[in-house]
Amino acid sequence: MRYDLVIFDNDGVLVDSEPISNAILAGYLTELGHPTTYEESLRDYMGGAMHRVHDTVLERTGQQLPDDFDRTFHTRVFAAFERDLTAVTGVTDTLGKLVAAGVPYCVASSGSHERIRVGHRRTGLDLWFAPDAVFSAQDVGRGKPAPDLFLHAARRMGVAPERCVVIEDSPLGVQAAIAAGMDVYAYTGMSAAAQLPGATGYFGDMAQLPDLLL
Repeated sequence: MRYDLVIFDNDGVLVDSEPISNAILAGYLTELGHPTTYEESLRDYMGGAMHRVHDTVLERTGQQLPDDFDRTFHTRVFAAFERDLTAVTGVTDTLGKLVAAGVPYCVASSGSHERIRVGHRRTGLDLWFAPDAVFSAQDVGRGKPAPDLFLHAARRMGVAPERCVVIEDSPLGVQAAIAAGMDVYAYTGMSAAAQLPGATGYFGDMAQLPDLLL
């Protein structure tokens, strides 16, 4: 087999959550006096952990976001997930082919464990991911683009980094995978290939992914 472990990003790769969450994030930041468009939210925060939002706003404005920012944001996002969230088209077929081929896989997301659970339960992906194969930026000190999360996932799954491949859709995630010494295939569902430099390869349809991995 080409790889001993496939590490999936979650938002935008497994669940089609990026349009939902970035629209809510842009609106909430604007509401708080930090005007942000949907496009700017994608550019600045897609693929990053929540601390990136706090750090960026503080750096740009000298102001801290409210203490309840994360809680309010996630309340809004989870309500929208329950209404509108779907799995990325073709992802369950890809997971089925990995299972049939005996290739281990896991998820390593910048989102919180709660965010992952809510999204997976809503879309049925909880049936595909055992609890011990779900990793969050909450588990490490630094989120993407640092390599810490991917290295943590590989270590917990018992696989050397060079035997892992990451499936990502954000510039921050691609950077993190490269920094971890892993191959990375970039899904161009939300970002053009030119926005994801350095990836091992690119694909725009989940149906193409098994041929890249197996």
